[in-house]
Amino acid sequence: MKEIRISDETMKRAAAGLELPLSFKEKLELAKLLDNLGVSVISIEGIEKPKVDALRIKSIASLVKESVVAVPVKIDGSDIDAVWSALHIAHAPRLQVSVATSPARMEYVHHLKAPDVLASVADVVQKCAAHTSDVEFIAEDATRTDQEYLSEIITAAIDAGATTITICDDAGSMLPEEFTQFVANLAERIPQLGSVSLGVACSNELYMAVSTTVAAIINGVDEVKVTSYPLGITPLPKLAKTLVSKVSAYGISTRINASVLGRIMAQIDRICDQGASKSSPYAIAAGESLGDDISLTAADTLETIAESVAKLGYDLTDEDVALVYEAFLRIASRKETISGKELDAIVATAAMQVPPTYKLERYIINSGNTIKATACLRIAIGDTVVEKVGMGEGPIDAAFAAIDEVVGKTYELDDWQMQAITEGQEAMGEAVIKLMSDGKIYSGRGISTDIIGSSIRAYLNALNKVVFEEEN
Repeated sequence: MKEIRISDETMKRAAAGLELPLSFKEKLELAKLLDNLGVSVISIEGIEKPKVDALRIKSIASLVKESVVAVPVKIDGSDIDAVWSALHIAHAPRLQVSVATSPARMEYVHHLKAPDVLASVADVVQKCAAHTSDVEFIAEDATRTDQEYLSEIITAAIDAGATTITICDDAGSMLPEEFTQFVANLAERIPQLGSVSLGVACSNELYMAVSTTVAAIINGVDEVKVTSYPLGITPLPKLAKTLVSKVSAYGISTRINASVLGRIMAQIDRICDQGASKSSPYAIAAGESLGDDISLTAADTLETIAESVAKLGYDLTDEDVALVYEAFLRIASRKETISGKELDAIVATAAMQVPPTYKLERYIINSGNTIKATACLRIAIGDTVVEKVGMGEGPIDAAFAAIDEVVGKTYELDDWQMQAITEGQEAMGEAVIKLMSDGKIYSGRGISTDIIGSSIRAYLNALNKVVFEEEN
């Protein structure tokens, strides 16, 4: 029975557009879900912002246990070393060279003529192959490319070391039989295709992506591109169900775990729906949280705690890890187990304690079911007092917006947690907040008798850590 590799491109395609802005945390959660589902390859975006993107790639690479993690490099090869430095720790790393091959798009995207693109592909694929034996060449608009040139560039990629060749119908202009004939004609023109894995990516422009993909599988392709959320190519849920029902008829299989398909797709939908509907930079994803599987005891070593802290997304110094471990031991001596959320709170309390640049003096909230929430915050910055107003989808959102008005900058809110630490009507509430800045996560903790007050204090606590590191 032939195994068909399913290559998920949700994160990669989401990053290419503006309609699905996923946060750092959401991307890690999505990678974990796809790995648990059993997709063969998880394609993620490459490096644009060195610090942030290198941390994202490294975090996903360390999180994924079974799937191949694939990352594209630029056509000039300038980022190969940086991508590989972050990716090489993956269980199964893959480098991708994705190129526009039609004349119009070559000049528009790469600002190069056809001969220069051909030479660049040969060079960059060879450099990738020096790092790993798993190199994929992707012809982005193959169906709009002259077949003679397409044959030349694919041959050059194979000769340079590409082990997977992916043919894309990004225009979505071909019916299933037309696309399979197109691929068959290429196979006849390029004998070397028989020595590598052949993949396809089918646009859903004509709502026939699943049919076209299945036809390609029946006709011998080895790998297919999908997205687990509707993003213009073959949808994973429909394809998986189709393939499962045709296992015996066509002698094909996939690594997809059909028993958890519905549950995991529902979780992915929640994450992506949240991303697609974000009207505020402070929106937090629903669904499974990182650290849910962390359970620690007093017997755990410093190394175990350091690994768990890294799993939560933190990049702490050895000194801060030691402080977290000391605080952990104090609490673990009174509790049987420490959860991931509790470890988050410990990190926020113990790590990177800094002098406060921003201090809350007072806040006024105006909110109701018929008006947009507003918050007026007075914040002391040294000897100066600044008062700003923010608007948001709720009182906390508005308060955070007011803080950003004071600072003059918006930070990505990676996580927000709230829990009661005492009981009764005057119960104290503890908020733990994670802010993302330049690829690093900074946590803050705030305590108050109301949710808004503790959230504001937690945000300022995290913000002070960001400012301290930027200035020092």
